[in-house]
Amino acid sequence: MLKNIPEVISPDLMHAIMSMGHGDEIVLADGNFPASSNAKRLIRADGLDVCTLLEAIMQFFPIDTFVEDHAVVMATVEPEESDPLIWEEFRLLLLAAGEGEQVKLTPIERHAFYARARDAYAVVATSETALYANLILKKGVVLNNQ
Repeated sequence: MLKNIPEVISPDLMHAIMSMGHGDEIVLADGNFPASSNAKRLIRADGLDVCTLLEAIMQFFPIDTFVEDHAVVMATVEPEESDPLIWEEFRLLLLAAGEGEQVKLTPIERHAFYARARDAYAVVATSETALYANLILKKGVVLNNQ
């Protein structure tokens, strides 16, 4: 056991985020996401929701704010549809993590999201029930003052 590691972060998940390098991506996937068929490395987080994991991970995970698409979500099927409510939760959690106002969610089409997930370092499969609750995060660097 270690001190101060949130209990929702499994050893496999901690190993993955520690092993990732600058520019690597991790997918936090909802319960409907085809995680097994779209993952190089699959990490099970059954019984957990995406926001709980996001809040825990952001204690350790630097976002790459030097690129435009550092936090990617799966676009809704109907483009004129309003943003899913969970996206606002994502925004608030990323802001609360101290990543600043420069963290923006970038929606991409479903099949493009699947393709990007296949290239990601890992996919974390949750039991999230909210629709469009899939998030790809690009890892940045830890600066000297962090």
